[in-house]
Amino acid sequence: MPIINYVICVAFCLELKTLTYKKLLALHAELEALIQLYNETLVQELALRDELEYQKELKNTFISLLLSIQHKRRQWLNEQKRKGARSLLSGGNGCQPQYMISVIPFHEGAGVPDNVTFQALIKILRAVNADNPNVPSLLTDYILNGTCEVVS
Repeated sequence: MPIINYVICVAFCLELKTLTYKKLLALHAELEALIQLYNETLVQELALRDELEYQKELKNTFISLLLSIQHKRRQWLNEQKRKGARSLLSGGNGCQPQYMISVIPFHEGAGVPDNVTFQALIKILRAVNADNPNVPSLLTDYILNGTCEVVS
C-alpha cells in the first residue's frame, strides 16, 4: 500500500473513532446505499457486456457462414473452369449445389440488423451452406414475417 494511501487510511480511522454512534450509523447507511448503487450499476454493465458479446458472436457466425458459402461457390466455379471443355464434350453439366445461388433480400439503408434478423439470416445461411431443401421455405418465412424490410 503506498504511503499516501496509508496516511489517508490512518487519518480516516482516527476520524471515525471521534464520530458518535448516531453519525457512524448514518455513515454506515450512506455506504450501504453507495454499495447498492454500485452493485446495480455493475449488474447493468455486465448485462450490457453480455448482450454485446452475444451480438459479436452472432455477427461472427454470420460472417463465417457467408465466407464458407462464398468459398464453396468459388471452389465450384474453379472446378467448372478446370473441367471446361471436358464436361462439354462428355455432356456432363456439373450441377451447382441447388441453393448456392439463393439471394436473401436485404435493404442496406436500414442499417445494422438487430439480433432477431441476424438469427433468421444465420438460419438461412446454415441451410444454404448445407444445401438444405428448406431454403425456399426459410426465405419465404423471412420475407413474410416482416424480418426483411422491403423497399417500396
